[in-house]
Amino acid sequence: MWVYQKTLQYPAGTVSTCNPKLAKAIITQYGGPDGELAASLRYLTQRYSMPIPEAKAALTDIGTEELAHMEIVATLVYQLIRDASVDDIIAAGLEGYYADHDKGLYFVNGDGVPWTAAYIQSKGDPITDMHENMAAEQKARSTYEYLIQISNAFGDKAVTDTLTFLWQREIVHFQRFGEVLNLLHDYYSRDHIFEMRGWNPYKVPEVDK
Repeated sequence: MWVYQKTLQYPAGTVSTCNPKLAKAIITQYGGPDGELAASLRYLTQRYSMPIPEAKAALTDIGTEELAHMEIVATLVYQLIRDASVDDIIAAGLEGYYADHDKGLYFVNGDGVPWTAAYIQSKGDPITDMHENMAAEQKARSTYEYLIQISNAFGDKAVTDTLTFLWQREIVHFQRFGEVLNLLHDYYSRDHIFEMRGWNPYKVPEVDK
């Protein structure tokens, strides 16, 4: 289904600073409640119950892009932590994480709580699910705004630029889901008449004896 290109959607690999404190904050967008893993799984799961092709396509496209964003966040976190000493790890409050994962990536939020499927919903009602998705994009937007504030406090322009790109994409996704919601309302407001050629509702079907 997917064709993988060995390049990031945004060059997060240019980040060269060592800052485990900043990494601890950013990792919430890897495995936190409003992060990229939750978004990608939510959208790629919901698409099956969508009644119109535009909704299926939007969820597939955006869900796929969220996987790309997850890769950006993972790269960003690892770039910030890979050269950290044990003392740096402890100073950042990451000694518990280090004991379990060293500097490997794992799906947790900023407090080290592992990802759970309870973060996402797939209700089966297209209108409900689209509202869920728009709210999810707004929560992700807010989170990136908070992370940008933290990054700015550290004075890390490369990290801020990467986070700003992700923040911008959340706004675009919110708009796309709003457009899909309008299409869904149009779909449900129309009468749906399905033609069945050769079928006579007044004819009793013959049964073999």
